[in-house]
Amino acid sequence: MKEKPQKHWVTSSDVALRAGVSRSAVSRAFSPTASIAPETRERVMKAAQALGYQVNMIAREMNMQRSSMVGVVTAGFENPFRAKLLSHIITSLSGHALTPLVLNAEDPRQIQHSLEVLLSYRIAGMIMTSASPPVALARQYLKSRIPVTMINRAANLPGADVVLSDNVSGASNAVRMLTGAGAQQLIFVGPAKTSYSARARGAAFGRAIKRSRSGDAVFMGVHVSASDDYESGVAAAHAIFAAAPRPDGVFCSSDLLALGLIDTARHRYGLQVPGDVFVVGFDDIPASSYANYQLTTIRQDTQALANTAVDLLVDRIGTFPGDSRTRIVPVEAVVRKSCA
Repeated sequence: MKEKPQKHWVTSSDVALRAGVSRSAVSRAFSPTASIAPETRERVMKAAQALGYQVNMIAREMNMQRSSMVGVVTAGFENPFRAKLLSHIITSLSGHALTPLVLNAEDPRQIQHSLEVLLSYRIAGMIMTSASPPVALARQYLKSRIPVTMINRAANLPGADVVLSDNVSGASNAVRMLTGAGAQQLIFVGPAKTSYSARARGAAFGRAIKRSRSGDAVFMGVHVSASDDYESGVAAAHAIFAAAPRPDGVFCSSDLLALGLIDTARHRYGLQVPGDVFVVGFDDIPASSYANYQLTTIRQDTQALANTAVDLLVDRIGTFPGDSRTRIVPVEAVVRKSCA
């Protein structure tokens, strides 16, 4: 005779049977605002604790037609800056009793399907970070009156808010540090075709050079990299150092780009960094402070980015209609040996 399979989940019916109450009483016991006799609530709680019962929040929220889940869409989990930002987003959401559903948008073949899956969970809102899917995909959520907050992305969509690091200030600081170190031939490196942040930093860098008090500084233009990772920094170094004239001041849109560029400049072209070339990055990832790099960089405040984005989203969940809002988060220049 086959044994009956054991149940893996304790249900509200199990709690009701043990406590000697109805299922509706169990439901009311776990609702802080529901009306229920104190002694009944106590019996239910003791029964639930004895059985190891946990409320099925997904089922409850579907019944109440509201959700505490928020989609968080990002790409490149191995990127130290994005990983740190994601950690702060998750912590900030938890502080608002919101549950993150994290989606990796790195594979373009899975983006549409994954976004549709998020919709099926009836999420309360969505946060899109830099390097996430195209902005156009956010419209699908906005049409369903699901608010969207974007971090380091550009958008002019009703119902979508934007949180940006201060790229203008960061670029101005980069020019000041490079020219202050003696660099005159300045170039920007970043994925300007695919990244809003890179475009914004490159454009601000060019404008800051024109306004610079250093009359000898020349803007050599923008080198468009394939991405903002280490390998793209290696490729960029080959492109800009193999031909004349060589730049002696480089502003990279990310620290990973800068690290790849520094290694290649030193080991393939015999250049001294600093000395022959001065380099400034953007992000301030942990590797930037390593002894072999000592990268001067522009630090992004990942905690402020996350907290601001979540605060805007929570406010938008309560009042969806309204004009888009933009918040600028300050950045900080971190001076190390690559440009000093």
